[in-house]
Amino acid sequence: MNILMLNYEFPPIGGGAAKAHQCLLRQYAERHDLRVQVLTSAPQPGVVTEKFSENITIHRVGVHKKELHFWRRTEVIEWLLKAGFYYRRLLRENRYDLVHAFFGFPTGWLCYRNTGGLPYVISLRGSDVPGRHARFQLEYKILGPVFRAIWKKAVALVACSEGLKNRALRFLSSASIDVIPNGVELDRFHPAETNQRPDTLRLLTVGRLSVTKRVEMLIDAVEILHKQGCSLHFTIVGGGALEPQLREIVLKKNLGNIVEITGRTDPEDMPQMYRRNDILISASMQEGMSNAMLEAMASGLPIITTRCEGLEELMADNGIVVEPANADAIARAIKTLADDRPLCRQMSLAARRRAEQFSWSRVAEQYLALYERLR
Repeated sequence: MNILMLNYEFPPIGGGAAKAHQCLLRQYAERHDLRVQVLTSAPQPGVVTEKFSENITIHRVGVHKKELHFWRRTEVIEWLLKAGFYYRRLLRENRYDLVHAFFGFPTGWLCYRNTGGLPYVISLRGSDVPGRHARFQLEYKILGPVFRAIWKKAVALVACSEGLKNRALRFLSSASIDVIPNGVELDRFHPAETNQRPDTLRLLTVGRLSVTKRVEMLIDAVEILHKQGCSLHFTIVGGGALEPQLREIVLKKNLGNIVEITGRTDPEDMPQMYRRNDILISASMQEGMSNAMLEAMASGLPIITTRCEGLEELMADNGIVVEPANADAIARAIKTLADDRPLCRQMSLAARRRAEQFSWSRVAEQYLALYERLR
């Protein structure tokens, strides 16, 4: 089977969807029954072709990228123009069974405009499905009809969680949508060998620093607990447009000794980062399915989160879902686990057990079954 995969984000560019795509390719590597070519982006102009494995080739079409994890509108347009030309070239030079696009837009636009009868599958990831994402409200209004046209022409739509599927159906009720979840690298992300923890409760959040993540709410919750005399340390991992603003908030609140903003962290350092902490906290208002939560769970961390999409599959006895979404409620949930370490330990064990249901090998087999059904 010959597959062409498209994704405007791929490491080092992008966030969760880029990482998910990379992990899926690792499962496909060296399969003799599968050949894959990937069209993606690069942070500098030019075209680079590289071998991911014997059966996988990656074509990177570069743009004038200012930040690796934030796309300006001009950068998206530049990539669409350049990648569209290269996409048509790949279609002329190769015979594919189907195209698999990550993101309905902008990536799915290439399929819609240039496929020429070749069937395409779209993996909906989150920001490409109209919803509450604060930054994209204008795009959702302007491009809504384009999104619907792209979706309707696809032979299959795949959401990474039931919550995202439901959001997509609110946008296009006639759509038929499969659910294939994200996975986690269970061998890389595992609990710490020792369960002995210092008296200081170590809290962690991981993700792109955007309005949607509501990290300021988490800082407020930590401030509440600090004023109550709780001994804790809060690490914020990730970069993004709000990083300078969040650093200023920490400074004004005099929380510099207990709140640490690391900025973008090397992916190779993330397994140890999870193992150094006790609880993952999140206030995200919208997710497809959180890679950070999966990695934290695999590392044995209980989850404290506000309600958002993608939780149905992840949360049971391994954490606390906070409602309503405010700093006081988050602080109370953290205090519950801080005061009850046996409960925290039970949730830690449950988190790992639940994460073991989300191996990337299982995800890859689900996608391969979909490909076979459609070819």
